Amino acid sequence: MRPANSVYSSLGTTIFTVMSALAAEHGAINLGQGFPDDEGPDDVRAAAAKAILDGPNQYPPMMGLPTLRQAVAEANKRFYGLDVDWQKQVMVTSGATEALHDCLTALLNLGDEAIVFEPAYDSYRPVIEAAGAKVVAVPLAPPHWSLPMEKLEAAFSDRTKLILVNTPMNPIGKVFTRDELAAIAALMQRHDAYAVCDEVYEHLVFSGHTHIPLMTLPGMAERCLRIGSAGKTFSLTGWKIGYVTGPAHLMEAVAKTHQFVTFTTAPGLQSAVAYGLGKDDAYFASLASSLEAKRDRLAKGLKEAGFDVLPADGTYFISADFRPLLKNKKGFNGNDEEFCRDITVKAKVAAIPLSAFYSSPDAPRHLARFCFCKQDAILDEASARLKVYAKAD
Repeated sequence: MRPANSVYSSLGTTIFTVMSALAAEHGAINLGQGFPDDEGPDDVRAAAAKAILDGPNQYPPMMGLPTLRQAVAEANKRFYGLDVDWQKQVMVTSGATEALHDCLTALLNLGDEAIVFEPAYDSYRPVIEAAGAKVVAVPLAPPHWSLPMEKLEAAFSDRTKLILVNTPMNPIGKVFTRDELAAIAALMQRHDAYAVCDEVYEHLVFSGHTHIPLMTLPGMAERCLRIGSAGKTFSLTGWKIGYVTGPAHLMEAVAKTHQFVTFTTAPGLQSAVAYGLGKDDAYFASLASSLEAKRDRLAKGLKEAGFDVLPADGTYFISADFRPLLKNKKGFNGNDEEFCRDITVKAKVAAIPLSAFYSSPDAPRHLARFCFCKQDAILDEASARLKVYAKAD
């Protein structure tokens, strides 16, 4: 029989599925999965319940409810000073991953090149390649994950259609600085390229760091598609509500892609997200501060177990070098995937090997990614288990 799509049919089982299944098999605390273990703000959930009961519950407008599109435009102005026409420049999607798919598919043609920073969220590459384009990977190096300017300049060519900029960055928690973004913007203008900006963790940024949308830099408003996520902003990942902001001439193509993917998104949930985006500044500040406290809590536990903990400026994730932990431990000398399997089975704590987020064979093999958006008691128990593991022969 004729083969299916070569990109998607060649994909194996993801490391996330593998590690989650292993965690379930061994009764491990799963710090590999990137979602909170609470249920999100009571008032936002109450708004959704009311909207569902009151209706309507039929197809909303393809671009999204006007109330949510207006709220997204107002949030862009409130937080970043962006002037956005909600009717022409904002679209609602069924999650940010759909938004990524819509943006990439709308922009890319056969033979185009798309620059991706690695380590990278795992949906980027297959969507780009399925569109017939080529991924040009630019690896960031631990522990500080600074922008490698020479490699980035070399990655741009006359075939570069776009660059994918994820800040704050999954899986490493990096927040790009203004200088780094300015360097990216200069190369985009030089090579007439666009940017797809994955900014789903925009409100999960910690002390000493500021989220700066690339779209706010001079000359970038006409070149950027900016993606946000209600799932991350309100700890409601199962709702799958995302939104795209961009120039009208690009949004037309993105909307046509969305039309043939999900077409529309649950109206009751859209209404609740519109309400949530209007919450006062204290909510957004407390979201970041509470997650920062959890980051610090888990970092302390990992350090006490013997890990060398890398900086994390935002997101749900922290990376740790496990080599110091193994100096006085016998019986293990494996790579990051083997280490994550070992701690899942023996310590009953699951993490994700960071090399899973790279396409390069020379990816770092000594780092594990832990998710800290869990209850304090869970983080403490995971740390205690890892300390026992570190002391065992």
